[in-house]
Amino acid sequence: MYQSVNQDPNQQYYGGGYPQGGGYPPPQGGYPQGGYPPPGGYPPPGGGYPPPGGYPPQGGYGGSEGYPPAGFVPQPGFVPPPQNEYGGGYEDPEGPKNFSFDDQSVRKGFIRKVYMILMLQLLVTFGFVALFALHKPSKEFAMRNPALFWIALAVLLVTMISMACCEGVRRKTPMNFIFLGLFTLAESFLLAMSASRFAPIEILMAVGITAAVCLALTLFAFQTKYDFTMCGGVLLVCMVVFVIFGIVAIFLPGKIMTLVYSSIGALLFSVYLVYDTQLMMGGNHKYSISPEEYIFAALNLYLDVVNIFMYILAIIGASRD
Repeated sequence: MYQSVNQDPNQQYYGGGYPQGGGYPPPQGGYPQGGYPPPGGYPPPGGGYPPPGGYPPQGGYGGSEGYPPAGFVPQPGFVPPPQNEYGGGYEDPEGPKNFSFDDQSVRKGFIRKVYMILMLQLLVTFGFVALFALHKPSKEFAMRNPALFWIALAVLLVTMISMACCEGVRRKTPMNFIFLGLFTLAESFLLAMSASRFAPIEILMAVGITAAVCLALTLFAFQTKYDFTMCGGVLLVCMVVFVIFGIVAIFLPGKIMTLVYSSIGALLFSVYLVYDTQLMMGGNHKYSISPEEYIFAALNLYLDVVNIFMYILAIIGASRD
């Protein structure tokens, strides 16, 4: 296959180059200069070794995907990693993440909004209570028109069930404020009618005790390391038992039964107040309420405070009889 020539076979190492008489084919961008050719000669053009620098980038690879320069041959089945916003192939698992409710400013704004709504509700409610307790014509007007009681009860049930069960009702503005306002007015009217059976001094005592209890429980909920958000199932069972006990107490009237039932109710809703406060706080607690549920959070706290007031008033009234 080789043409015999009268030359030193190592002449190419001395700068003599390749044989000129129809010997080896000239290199076609393949094997580098120098050295013995492989047996069988150089490969034909187009089927040899890749040019210096490797293969050119193929379709789908290259600068658009953020890969390094040519020189790496893609392997079959290789799937490029997803790109992040900085052009890298992987996300930093320890990088900052956007948790809206854990952000301090969002959480503090959510808590402020809930307590502002709650304060307005309590002002309206205890305004009704003071009106019926101190203004006899208003109390007598409500007594002469029992239809107002049933209308308020119907509005209370419809608005409460709607806000509790329909996410769109309690999240869409201004529908959520309309339903909450109707619920607050109905609850205030019913609570004022119930409280009007007691003396003004008893109502004032109940308001003071309720304010002190709620303030102490709220501070406890903010400071304690105990997580009450995991007690939702236990509280639900206690509420079911409490309701059944209340039905039984209807058929067993008496001062002792009233004191026992009211004391259990005040204790149960005091725990509910801590539970709902920690749900609103979020942070390190296991469960929390979304920042969009400010109406639902205010409704829960309002019901807790109102029930604590009712049962404390019943305890004071039963003990003074």
